[in-house]
Amino acid sequence: MSEAVTGQKALMDDVYSLHRHFYDLTRRFYLLGRDRLIRQLAPPPRGTVLEVGCGTARNLIMAAKQWPDARFYGFDISEAMLETARKSVARAGLSDKVILAQGDAGSFDPQSLFGLDKVDRVFMSYTLSMIPPWQDAIARGARCLAPGGSLHIVDFGQYERLPALAKRLHFKSLNDFHVFPRRELPAVLKRVAEDLGLSLEFRSLLRGYAWSGVLRRA
Repeated sequence: MSEAVTGQKALMDDVYSLHRHFYDLTRRFYLLGRDRLIRQLAPPPRGTVLEVGCGTARNLIMAAKQWPDARFYGFDISEAMLETARKSVARAGLSDKVILAQGDAGSFDPQSLFGLDKVDRVFMSYTLSMIPPWQDAIARGARCLAPGGSLHIVDFGQYERLPALAKRLHFKSLNDFHVFPRRELPAVLKRVAEDLGLSLEFRSLLRGYAWSGVLRRA
């Protein structure tokens, strides 16, 4: 690992060494739009689904139950989160359907991590706001899409139609946990779509509380 990646791994392990034990219980109240993303995945039969920054594997478990014919993969930079993820996957009886690995979102390679050349669905749920090389993560996710594949993203928006005070207070609390909503996300998605010949669907959810984007390969 590079020095930057090692530093980020240590930071995330430190942040979530305690919080991972009650992460899913608390985040359900403000990581909005995750279930909508999962419903939209609709992978093909025997298709492959990859989550970038899988955390506790909450999303992968829900997706594997909703789409039982697909194969699921996830990675995270934090070994602490992966420890919780492995236990959750085993408890759900999905150890043969959900494969986990440790990896960095800014430099991941599905082939080296999981032996996958291309992936039918890639998704990133409230993880780009925590990844320093987040633009690289989007580009890598888009490049590994199989024909007909799609990259699905949901993350914090910019509170476009919500009170400015609410935005300041919420963003301050997020920043304290090293979470930084990406104001440039729409422009970056547009650039990646143009560079790689992908179509782009972008939507502001809940008056700008969250942003949703889908990149599709023809």
